[in-house]
Amino acid sequence: MDKIIIKGLRIFAYHGVNPEEKENGQMFELDVTLATDLSKPGVSDNLGDTANYAKVIKLITATFQLEKNDLIERAAQRVADAILENHPVMSVTLLLKKPQAPMKADFDYVAVEITRGRDQIT
Repeated sequence: MDKIIIKGLRIFAYHGVNPEEKENGQMFELDVTLATDLSKPGVSDNLGDTANYAKVIKLITATFQLEKNDLIERAAQRVADAILENHPVMSVTLLLKKPQAPMKADFDYVAVEITRGRDQIT
């Protein structure tokens, strides 16, 4: 299966269990891989034959900022569902990073990674 990859998409949002996370917000980073067949657009050179990644990014951003979720697991699920419902892809793998998670530790980020297919839309 072919892939479209969006790496390092930074979005400011209000997800987290702690009240200050929902009040002050923080930056998140997403890596998104869309599994799809790219043979048709590879021949046609027609944007209508593929997932338009500019539109995918707008959808990701809007969906990610629409709600304030306690868990990044839920935020990741919502984004994956939105992509599958609106774009011609077979599956979505999403790595959602939370670099500023409020913990007393030295770390680059905490994250969840999910893979969802068309048959798993919630």
